[in-house]
Amino acid sequence: MSGAPRLPPVARAIVAGDRRALARTITAVENDDPSAGPVVRALYPRTGKIPVIGLTGPLGVGKSSLLSSLIGRLRAAGRTVAAIAVDPSSPFSGGSVLGDRIRLERRADDDGVYFRSMASRGEAGGIAAATREVARLLEAAGFDLVFVETVGSGQVDVAIREVATTSVVVLVPHLGDEVQTLKAGLFEIADIFDVNKSDLPGAERASRDLSELASLGRSADGWTPRIVRTSTTPPMGLDELWADIEAHERFLDESGGRVAGERRRLSHEIAERVRERVGRDVTVRLDRDRELRSLLDRVVARRTDPASAADRLYRERYRAR
Repeated sequence: MSGAPRLPPVARAIVAGDRRALARTITAVENDDPSAGPVVRALYPRTGKIPVIGLTGPLGVGKSSLLSSLIGRLRAAGRTVAAIAVDPSSPFSGGSVLGDRIRLERRADDDGVYFRSMASRGEAGGIAAATREVARLLEAAGFDLVFVETVGSGQVDVAIREVATTSVVVLVPHLGDEVQTLKAGLFEIADIFDVNKSDLPGAERASRDLSELASLGRSADGWTPRIVRTSTTPPMGLDELWADIEAHERFLDESGGRVAGERRRLSHEIAERVRERVGRDVTVRLDRDRELRSLLDRVVARRTDPASAADRLYRERYRAR
C-alpha cells in the first residue's frame, strides 16, 4: 500500500520469516532494550487478529505435555504455531529457571513451530510484562496462533486473562479441597476447564465437581465454561479440547467479545505501563529530590504515614491538571 509507512529493516525481516531477527527482537523486548521499541511499534498495526490461547494451572498437572500434544495435532492439520512458556525467574539473574524445557522438543526441520521460554521476573502470578509484546511479534511473524503456558506457582495464574483470548485452566483428578481453594479465581479467567491425566482414578468426579461450579453462573460475557477431560498417555480428549477452544473463539467473534476483550486487555496494559514508569520515577526521586527526601524523613519519623505521603506525592506531582 503506497501510503503505508515503510517498515524498519528488522521489522521487515520478521514479517519475511527471519527467525534470527525474531529471536533477537524477543530478547531485546525481554531485556527492556530500547532498540526493540521501533520494531514493536512498526509491527503493532499487524496484530490483534489471531487466537492467543492461555494454558494455566498448578504445578504438575501436565501442561507442557498437553501443549506438545495439541501442537502436534495442529501441525498435522497444517497450522503454524508459536508457544511462549513463562517460567519462574532466578532470584539472582532474573533469567528463566526451566529454560529450554519445551524448545528442546522442537523438530529442527519444522519452521511451522516456534518455542520460546520467558522468565516471569517476579511478576505477580508469573506472567511477564513482556509476554504481550512477544505474542504480537509472533503474530507479525505470520504464525496462525500463539499459546502462552504459565509454569504455575501452586495456583492458577489469573493474570493469563490479560494476555489470552481463550484461557484454559488445567487441573487433575483428586482435586479435593483444591477446587474450593481456587474457586474464587477460577471463574474470573476460565473459558475451559481441562481435567488432565484423566486416565487416573477420580477424573469423573473432578469433572462433575467442576460442572457443578460452572452451572452456578455465567461469565460476564455470557459464555459458560466448558469442561473437558484429557490425557496425553494414552491420548484422550485432545480433539474435544481443541473443539472447545475453537468454539470459544467463534463465540468471541459472534458476540462482540473479541473487541471488548481486546479493549479490556489494552486498558489494563496501558495502566500497568504507567504504574511501572511512575513507580520507577518515584523510586529515583525519593533518593534524589530534596523535597521528597524530606517527605520520606517525615514518614520514617512517624510524623505522617505512607498512605498520606503517597496521596500527597500523587496530588502534587502526578495528578493531571
